[in-house]
Amino acid sequence: MTRFTDIKSRFYTLREAYPLAPIGLTALTILYIFATMNATFWSIGAEVFAGHPLSFASYILAVFFLTFAFFSTFSFPCLVKPFLIFMVILSSVTSYYMDTLGVIIDRDMIQNVMVTTVTESKHLFTSGFMTQIVAFGLLPASTIACIKVKTPGRLRTFALPVLTVAMSLALAAGLLMSDLKSYSSILRERKDFMSSFQPGAPVVGAVRYAKMMAGSVNVVVAPVGEDAVQGIAYSANRKPVLTIIVAGETARAQNFSLNGYTVDTNPELANLPVISFTDVTSCGTATATSLPCMFSSFTREEYSYQKGISHQSVLDVLDHAGLHVEWWDNNTGDKGIAARVITRSLTHTDDPELCAAGECMDGVFMQALKEYAGAITQDTVLVLHQIGSHGPTYYLRYPEEFEKFKPACRTAEFKNCTQEEITNAYDNTIAYTDAILAQTIAFLEDQDQLSTALLYISDHGESLGEGGLYLHGSPYFMAPENQIKVPMILWMSQTFQDQFTLSQNCLTAKADSPLSHDNLFHSLLGMLDIQTDVRNPDLDLFASCRNNQKVARN
Repeated sequence: MTRFTDIKSRFYTLREAYPLAPIGLTALTILYIFATMNATFWSIGAEVFAGHPLSFASYILAVFFLTFAFFSTFSFPCLVKPFLIFMVILSSVTSYYMDTLGVIIDRDMIQNVMVTTVTESKHLFTSGFMTQIVAFGLLPASTIACIKVKTPGRLRTFALPVLTVAMSLALAAGLLMSDLKSYSSILRERKDFMSSFQPGAPVVGAVRYAKMMAGSVNVVVAPVGEDAVQGIAYSANRKPVLTIIVAGETARAQNFSLNGYTVDTNPELANLPVISFTDVTSCGTATATSLPCMFSSFTREEYSYQKGISHQSVLDVLDHAGLHVEWWDNNTGDKGIAARVITRSLTHTDDPELCAAGECMDGVFMQALKEYAGAITQDTVLVLHQIGSHGPTYYLRYPEEFEKFKPACRTAEFKNCTQEEITNAYDNTIAYTDAILAQTIAFLEDQDQLSTALLYISDHGESLGEGGLYLHGSPYFMAPENQIKVPMILWMSQTFQDQFTLSQNCLTAKADSPLSHDNLFHSLLGMLDIQTDVRNPDLDLFASCRNNQKVARN
């Protein structure tokens, strides 16, 4: 006890003897963050400025002074320590995902974080993540908390931050102007450079997210396609229609053997009369953006968060036309797409076989479908939102008997797995999706009392370590094809083809045509013969594959 008291006494003596001014503590904290939490930033910078060390040094100094200017706005005695503690912990979190997984924390990623669930996010809290937070975040934050901050006179308290901000901005501007042409070119061509800077990128992303959310307060949802009516295909003396739309999760087109992948990930669908569209591009790289975008009437270039939440989706248009529409979810929700139709969550179904890990595998849809089939007496559209191939815990997305490709990574800590193990685990999820889609098609084939069809399309792809990137959510401007090329698969019963006079051969001929999420809204309306002014025939995949003469005769 005496020794502890002595150490404590020495600590307080040292603390009192060496207090730091707020500006000094701010500068030291920025230097610490620069040195320890920006490995990717330094790596890209060294590549970009290779052979030009002086230019690199000037640019880094400019970034330092810009950061110093921002931090200095909080360098008042009562604010400085809480602010610096927050920034150190924030940087330790964001740098882990940037430096370990290549995940950029921008506005869209912050949006993903805000709409995710505890069940989904818990897999990201690995031992490696916690070790970094403690070592590079909590311990330095504790040090900052223990440092005594000088309290200057009232005039200096308010004048110093203002002068520091002004001088820092002036120095940064001078340094950047020394070679503005080169720096501007670098920032245009290598947007990944500043996107990797901590804590700059997440701070800018947070500001942009706050601005986006502020602009969406009190939004009134505008109706879309209220003129929608059923076309001639819905004549009398016919079977009710059941169309299942499967919204896939994190499935990338490159790992579907239907599309030429050398690993046999689609053994069951390969034996079925399906059409696999091989060149389909997503609207975004994460669910929070792609899912509402793909079901909206807007193209990727037109879409924004505000437009998405302020306009009805294609599900509303189908509802306006008199179809019965439901959304079944085994993921993190419908993101507002199904706000005005019936929704059902299967995520926490009490199934010891399929939901043993606290979240369900997609096989949970099959029992629900079997129970639902007998109740279908009207034209129905079901959307099944899968958990699919969502990482990093790929091994939780399929039953043990589906671990066909081995060895498979069975941890969320990718650094403990080889590239082959990560890819094998991911391929197992695709093979399981293959089985689920095949089972769903078999279910639809058995419904002799119905006219049935299935359309599967994923929301975005996934990176498996290519170029040092993992998971998804990269800014679209720098996203690799693995994150934006998605599978799309169509199956139609013969009854459905006859009723809607759709040519399987014509659609098969389009299998390699460039398509995107832009086509989904209009193609669903065309596929189901829904007449409305909002359908754009140029984006309707089915428009040129309908036998209009046969429709007229019918």
